[in-house]
Amino acid sequence: MVLLAGLPFVGSSSLGFLLYRNQELLQHPTLLQAVLYFVVIGVAMAFSLLHTTLAVLITGFYFGWAGFPGMLIAYTLAALTGYQVASSLDHGKMLAFLQRFPKAAAVMQEMKTDSWKLVFLLRISPVTPFALMTFILAVMGVDRRRFLLASIVGMLPRSLFFYWLGTKAQDIMLLLRDPGTGNTGKVLVAVLVAVSFFGLYYLFNRAMQRTLRQGTKIE
Repeated sequence: MVLLAGLPFVGSSSLGFLLYRNQELLQHPTLLQAVLYFVVIGVAMAFSLLHTTLAVLITGFYFGWAGFPGMLIAYTLAALTGYQVASSLDHGKMLAFLQRFPKAAAVMQEMKTDSWKLVFLLRISPVTPFALMTFILAVMGVDRRRFLLASIVGMLPRSLFFYWLGTKAQDIMLLLRDPGTGNTGKVLVAVLVAVSFFGLYYLFNRAMQRTLRQGTKIE
């Protein structure tokens, strides 16, 4: 989990250095090169090798709005790959372990009843690590179809904004150093973070209350 939280910074820095040395690397790609690009960034995001916001900025800069459907497909690929890998590695071990702690298991089970909202709120925030959240949601046993749909819908607001910034940029290195979100962008990011935080707090609090009503005492 520590690796999933920290690796994006290493991968993003490495990609920034690569683009600094080869700024024309992604200009005028062929169809095959474009497909390969979206597959690579999808896998990189799935394994926490690239920050999702950076991927959106770079794609917007080099591909324009024509590349946005590819970006959505890359997101879906990243989410599905991360989910499948985490599920394969875990094999239900986390849920079995939590059964030793009935209080925590009961709250988690109640959270799963609001899995669509849970995934949406985790994805809408620009500050939550993509791959780490995928890992946690997968080992929780969240339904895969709900997970994928809520992930895509939750990522859309911030993705559209940062993608638009990428399309407006004139220089890739200036974009990576300072996306230039402006006051409106800062307000939008703050609103998304607040919606995520307070929404998750509400879901957690409601899950605890439901658990208490069912007779499980939580201290």
